[in-house]
Amino acid sequence: MKPESEQQLMHEILEKTKTIAVIGLSDKPYRTSYQIAKAMQNEGYRIIPVNPNVEQVLGEKAYDAIEDVKEPFELINIFRRSIYLKELAKEIVNTDADYVWMQQGVIDNEAYNYLIKHNKQVIMDQCIKVAHAVIMK
Repeated sequence: MKPESEQQLMHEILEKTKTIAVIGLSDKPYRTSYQIAKAMQNEGYRIIPVNPNVEQVLGEKAYDAIEDVKEPFELINIFRRSIYLKELAKEIVNTDADYVWMQQGVIDNEAYNYLIKHNKQVIMDQCIKVAHAVIMK
């Protein structure tokens, strides 16, 4: 069981978010990132794909990098391997997003602390789809 404060933060994020920028979103339906983003889209969230290797995903234009997204979004959901987190964290602090959600298995305490220090609220090593199913139902 997660500490109460992390549960509260997950609830706040899921309640206040309307648009999720998904870093590492694949256009391949068999990939986990696609399945989870599609599920969140089906729950009413707008999805903005961030992946330089695709043109669009789930009917939305894809961006090469998180800093290229000019439309508003509240949450950044990360589906990249942990080795990329330090570099991504430096880009993420330049966005207006309040929240960062690192998917299950995406872990880097240094990147986590860096984001917190730069006033981002962060969930690490949790599946957003599972959290949504448990917290928002």
